Amino acid sequence: MIMSEIRQPNGRAGWWTWRMSNETPTTSAIQIERARTFRDLHAGERPLVLPNAWDPASARVVEEAGAAAVATTSAGVGWGLGFGDGERLSRERAVELIARVVATVDVPVTADIEAGYGEGAEDVAATVRGVLAAGAVGINLEDASHASEGPAVRSTEENAARIAAARQAADEVGVPLFINARTDIYLASVGEPETRLNETLERAAAYVAAGADGVFVPGVVDFETVTALVKGVAAPLNVMVWLGAPSVEEFAELGVARISVGAAIAQSVHALTRRAAREVLTSGTYTSFAEGLSYPELNGLFERRA
Repeated sequence: MIMSEIRQPNGRAGWWTWRMSNETPTTSAIQIERARTFRDLHAGERPLVLPNAWDPASARVVEEAGAAAVATTSAGVGWGLGFGDGERLSRERAVELIARVVATVDVPVTADIEAGYGEGAEDVAATVRGVLAAGAVGINLEDASHASEGPAVRSTEENAARIAAARQAADEVGVPLFINARTDIYLASVGEPETRLNETLERAAAYVAAGADGVFVPGVVDFETVTALVKGVAAPLNVMVWLGAPSVEEFAELGVARISVGAAIAQSVHALTRRAAREVLTSGTYTSFAEGLSYPELNGLFERRA
């Protein structure tokens, strides 16, 4: 395994250093408490709403906006570091970014680790150890296969084994990591439309049995399917929203426990960047700057970290 070192300020608990290897990272009381808090957020009267962040600055802005937790988006993280989405990012780069996000906020952080950054279950375990060493308390682990050839998703049995490896790694560290098992049956349009609900429910059951705490089903927002998923999944259900999707209140009425926006905010920010750049380069005007945060306001979000 490539060896790399992560060193970050761990809130008020001082500095820690962990070398990326197969050794077991140490944990803190702060991290364990955040993990418990994050788990409890999935059982509230309202869904846990996660406006996904992609770097320390966006994470801090999301926290300041009132988010109870911060979730990363792998697409946004990859773009911000100069990579495309789909496990083009290395484990080491991903974990380093997670550590920086954790160091910037005081709320629980859950990390999108895509399919776990590696072919085998042992690779997933190594990634989980890195994520925990970085201070995160939750992960998204998907069944998508990012291989250039072959099926769009891994088999149920293979992915359940990967989830079990993640669960074991977290248990060995001693952090009640929230494993959000994502299945891409709908997102990747796997199989015939009429087979997708049963396939998703079968996978959800296997993933929960393997140690998942929640189930994430991106790619579907219609009331009928979401209702069936809420009733059929024996764990908190996470959906991903986009422009035109039902509101948070409507999903709450259906019993959805968690709502993510995926890369939508990152996409919006990059659209503004392009629009502002084109304006100043072509017309020479600056109207795109109108809704920007002021320098003192934005800079002030980070002064306490100095």
